[in-house]
Amino acid sequence: MISQVSRLAPRRLPTGVIGAFAALAVAAIPLATLFAQERQPPFTVVETGRGYDRLQDAVDAIGDARGSISIAPGRYEQCAVQTAGSVSYLSAQAGAAVFDGVTCEGKAALVLRGRSAEVSGIVFQNVRVPDFNGSGIRLEQGNLTVAQSWFRDSQQGILTHNDPAGRLVIDRSTFTRLGTCEGSGGCAHSIYTGEYGHVRITRSRFEQGRGGHYVKARAIRVDIASSSFDDSAGRGTNYMIDLPGGASGQIANNWFVQGQDKENHAAFIAVAAEGRARDSSGLSVVGNDARFASGVDRESVFVADWSGDMGGVGENALDRRLTRYEIIR
Repeated sequence: MISQVSRLAPRRLPTGVIGAFAALAVAAIPLATLFAQERQPPFTVVETGRGYDRLQDAVDAIGDARGSISIAPGRYEQCAVQTAGSVSYLSAQAGAAVFDGVTCEGKAALVLRGRSAEVSGIVFQNVRVPDFNGSGIRLEQGNLTVAQSWFRDSQQGILTHNDPAGRLVIDRSTFTRLGTCEGSGGCAHSIYTGEYGHVRITRSRFEQGRGGHYVKARAIRVDIASSSFDDSAGRGTNYMIDLPGGASGQIANNWFVQGQDKENHAAFIAVAAEGRARDSSGLSVVGNDARFASGVDRESVFVADWSGDMGGVGENALDRRLTRYEIIR
């Protein structure tokens, strides 16, 4: 006699049939759903492991705290404003995270006014706004460190407001085809800083400027070292380094080449050209190499000093057509 339990037991299906049913079940799930399960959002707050589709949401999640955002490789038509906290923006692969052409507040791809920020491995490109001040980064207050990043084909690379207590550090970064004098408010530059406490630029490259200066800094102290300023393919450019109010610090061990197409070729480095805002007697210029691009036949001044504070410059390797130092009255 067959027991009740036996009659109710399910019949085992052959293995092949089970496999066929499994395949049918997977096929019944929309492909978009499968991909969505595997997809990771591009912006991840490292401390929490949570991902976001918008950079702004990741910044807001950190808020007034300290945190890091890992950015997946990709091209992003996004921007973000940091109003608090200390945020690190880190490309998961150097040079693979590209912010392309989108600005916040009509200013920049990153607008920074928190306590501090770090940017590493990111590309900023094609940034333009109606007032001709479009920048990869607009630093409005706080400290900023930029490392191994690229700024290109924009009106400006980095632009800052005034923060006498703030510090801007740039290392191993490249600034290409930046600057313009199109706007009625004056020129834009590869880097333009307001009255920051300290600006330090090391092991970086400036090239193919499109107007204005390569570095214009109103900082109290500047340290610019071991960098290259290649103006050989520049167009309508001005000074390599302009310290319009004067400064202390050093310009050391850099390589300068002045190109043919200049809006102003009178000097490579200008000190206090807009007035003596501070003492420049503590500014050292030494160990640099300066020359003209091939085919350029002119004379110029290596350091033009409107303040008269410097009293000369140190040993530098200069083209014979360059005047080492000149006080401008």
